[in-house]
Amino acid sequence: MTVGKSRQQKMMLILKTWKCFTPHISGKPSVQTGDREAKLPDSENGRSDTREERRRKRLGKVDVDSDSFTPQELKKALAKMKESEKAERKAHEEEVRKKFRPIEQLKEDFEKLNVKMETDYEIMVKLISKFNSSASTLDEKVAALYDLEYYVHQVDNAKDFLSMGGLQLVIDGLNSTEATLKEHTAFVLGAALSSNPKVQIEAIEGGALQKLLVILATEQPLPVKKKALFALSSMLRHFPYAQQQFLKLGGLQVLRSLFRQKGMETLYVRVVTLLYDLIVEKMLLEDSEHGDQMEEKIQQYQQVKLVPAVVEQDWCMVVSNLLAMPEHDTREKVLKLVGMLMAFCKERYQGDQALSTTLSLLRSEYEELAAEEQREGDRDGYFKELLGSVNTIIQELR
Repeated sequence: MTVGKSRQQKMMLILKTWKCFTPHISGKPSVQTGDREAKLPDSENGRSDTREERRRKRLGKVDVDSDSFTPQELKKALAKMKESEKAERKAHEEEVRKKFRPIEQLKEDFEKLNVKMETDYEIMVKLISKFNSSASTLDEKVAALYDLEYYVHQVDNAKDFLSMGGLQLVIDGLNSTEATLKEHTAFVLGAALSSNPKVQIEAIEGGALQKLLVILATEQPLPVKKKALFALSSMLRHFPYAQQQFLKLGGLQVLRSLFRQKGMETLYVRVVTLLYDLIVEKMLLEDSEHGDQMEEKIQQYQQVKLVPAVVEQDWCMVVSNLLAMPEHDTREKVLKLVGMLMAFCKERYQGDQALSTTLSLLRSEYEELAAEEQREGDRDGYFKELLGSVNTIIQELR
């Protein structure tokens, strides 16, 4: 009895010592001693089944024993898996078919495209043929010219247009009695002439300059004159020989006559811009570095007496009078040309009281507009620039 009690006391001492080192161990109190006894693991692996039980509850009963399936059941399961995979694959292929066309259809489409693919040259041949055909209606000819204008903007296409005889056909079209044909032939001509010296030379030799001046000098609808002026500007820019011929043929007088025709106000700024560009073009060339090739071009420009002709034909007053126009864009172009002509027209401008009044009014107007720009945070605005141009001219006239 004494021995049993001693053994029990030793066990309790061991359990108390274990409890000190394993605080997570839980158990129930002993009925005999009142001390909490350790709970021993339930399973053979020494772990509690609590976590496993929770997992089984979450997943349900899962039988992983291979002996629980017969061979027939395994075959059926595999067959179902294969059928499921096939169904999924078919659904995916169907989805791909809806998004993309089969390669065979794509090949057919590309073959058709290759058959229909035409070069710019071939397209221009067809368009010229349509324009030149007596069987084509007026609308068809206009449509052909409209499309041609798109193609001849490119320098190489314009050269091809020249080689296939299209340029001369268009020049001859300027004589048409149909206003719409005149308008569109002038438009195509202007597009082909732009920055293309070879076409410029052929056009002036083909009589284009004279025909354009006739259109501008005679009574024509405004759209026709607009396109004719566009073609004329394209011919004259960077082509001193054409500028020289323009002056000989009375081109400046023709342009000046536009200012006496009713309904031509929209052309004023275009004329002013053209004159300004031609004068600046010559000045810049004379100020540039001289090479052998440049020397030759300078000699050509020296034969163009544009500014003396402008002064002689009293363009000084024609230009300055345009400052009374209400559009700021027109005034901007006019102010530039007036500033350019100041060295040649100063005496005329100093004696023009109307110009002095106009400049004073412009200064007051642009002072207010420039101040408003500054209040809005625009220190170097458009109106401040115009005010600067006005003040410069006023200063030079004092």
